Amino acid sequence: MSSSKDIIKDDVVSSSDTPYQSNQSDTTPKQSIGSSFINSFKRLEFDESLLTPDMTEAEKIEVRLAHTPLQRSLKQRHLQMISIGSSVGTGLFVGSGSALRTGGAASLPIAWSIVGTFLFAVIHALGELAVTYPTPGAFSAYATKFIDPSWGFAMGWNYVFLWLVVLPLEVIAASLTIQFWNESINPVAWVVIFYVLIMTINLFGVKGYGEAEFIFSLIKVVAIIGFLILGIVLVCGGGPSGGFVGGKYYHDPGAFTHGFKGFCSVLVVASYALGGSELIGVTAAETKNPRKSLPSAIKQVFWRLMLFYLGGLTLVSLLVKATDKRLLSSSSADASASPFVIAIKNGGIKGLPSVMNVVILISVLSVGNSAVYGCSRTLTSLAAQGLAPSIFGYIDRMGRPIFGIALNGISGLLCFIVANRKIQNEVFTWLLAICGLCIIFTWLTISICHVRFRLAMKAQGRSLRDLAFTSHAGFWGSVYAIVLMILVLIAQFWISLFPIGGQPNARAFFENYIGFPVFFALYFGRKLWTRKFWEFTPLNQINLDSGRKDVDTDLLRQELDEEKEYIKSRPFWYRTYRFWC
Repeated sequence: MSSSKDIIKDDVVSSSDTPYQSNQSDTTPKQSIGSSFINSFKRLEFDESLLTPDMTEAEKIEVRLAHTPLQRSLKQRHLQMISIGSSVGTGLFVGSGSALRTGGAASLPIAWSIVGTFLFAVIHALGELAVTYPTPGAFSAYATKFIDPSWGFAMGWNYVFLWLVVLPLEVIAASLTIQFWNESINPVAWVVIFYVLIMTINLFGVKGYGEAEFIFSLIKVVAIIGFLILGIVLVCGGGPSGGFVGGKYYHDPGAFTHGFKGFCSVLVVASYALGGSELIGVTAAETKNPRKSLPSAIKQVFWRLMLFYLGGLTLVSLLVKATDKRLLSSSSADASASPFVIAIKNGGIKGLPSVMNVVILISVLSVGNSAVYGCSRTLTSLAAQGLAPSIFGYIDRMGRPIFGIALNGISGLLCFIVANRKIQNEVFTWLLAICGLCIIFTWLTISICHVRFRLAMKAQGRSLRDLAFTSHAGFWGSVYAIVLMILVLIAQFWISLFPIGGQPNARAFFENYIGFPVFFALYFGRKLWTRKFWEFTPLNQINLDSGRKDVDTDLLRQELDEEKEYIKSRPFWYRTYRFWC
């Protein structure tokens, strides 16, 4: 077997630091495009010589994770847009309408601000871990390393199942969004088009995903900035309908509806609407230079999300009545129920509602695209850890986790139940219920891993100067995030058990909270299956070096000191920008 620095010609995509090889020699004659395409699906074999007999099983897992042959093709511009686009979707454009209705105008900016505070800590904690350990699957691998493999198993599979359900759901949503213009065309026709489009994008590998997300997210960003400008004009009475709006809807029907319980429901919606922000951590394994690219993307994701969400939703709360009957639609793809569309219509502007519907359509496709990416990479990580069938560790010469993508394609076929709307609603209600708490568990896991990481560093006498990037929120920021997320879980339990305007109902409770027992069933189920009831690694025994990107800490310190000196020499505005962005 040739060394990992050999370059496989023509049809093989390799990396100078990736110890995976094809089975062909470098003297293979140039092949036709067809043959090259077929051969691109062949597997890159792992160089077993990297594993030594004295390694523990955990260390072998770290080596496999660190040398997974995914392409490092994502650039800074891709990361910037992925960090924004992965969480800006129907949760903002349509789902915020139900939050406005149940919680009232003031609940929107307040709830999103509270969620934003702990999201800041979560994203920065993830950034610190991802820059230090840029592994595929990110948080699943961190859970195995810093908590225990059963927690990594439960969290990883819960996350995988979430994206497996989201893909067909978003394809259906995209097809139904078209009905804003034309209801006569059978939605199945659009389902076929969108399903093929999303799967084709992901067959182009990480470059295809990155470029598609760059375009999708750019459109969303431009649309939101446009709405922010338009919204200010409308609030001030500059629309065709005229009339100063100001804060009149905070007085009639009032700032809050359904009291504190209504506010708690918005808090829960806000938590799930920002789901997908954590995908920036998954991209670490496919980024050219994580130490240079990730910190900036991590820092900017929070500020941009808060600008778009807080800015947009504050304007929506001023422009749309919480009692507006158009907010009553139950369809997550119904653009007519979008408070953004309603705000534009209330302003008397024609044509723009259709533009906003295009943005909603693109947002839906973007989330579907991210579903395939996030799911397939998490499966790769689980397979490398021995927590999923080894077939999902298969990565071809283009760096594609092809069997993970194939599983997404199979689950995506559920989108064809759009032909039967009654069955469709029932099926997806329960499928989403199973993984309904996944986002909170994922963020909670990231924060716990960060706390354990910091405690392990302290226990082993390590310095924070050994880290290329440190969380601005720090250790206590992650503790704060853990406490807040536990409170969100309690709030979710309360409103699930005692729904707004209704009596306790078993069906309603399990639709909203069945994800809790499912998660712990996976956790304890694996422990019973493996009969390994104590895999919790003591802080002083956690291997902080295995899987690290920057092993030479002396060189890293020197580079960081040089960077700090350069930043100190720059003007105040530049130093401020670099610190926060």
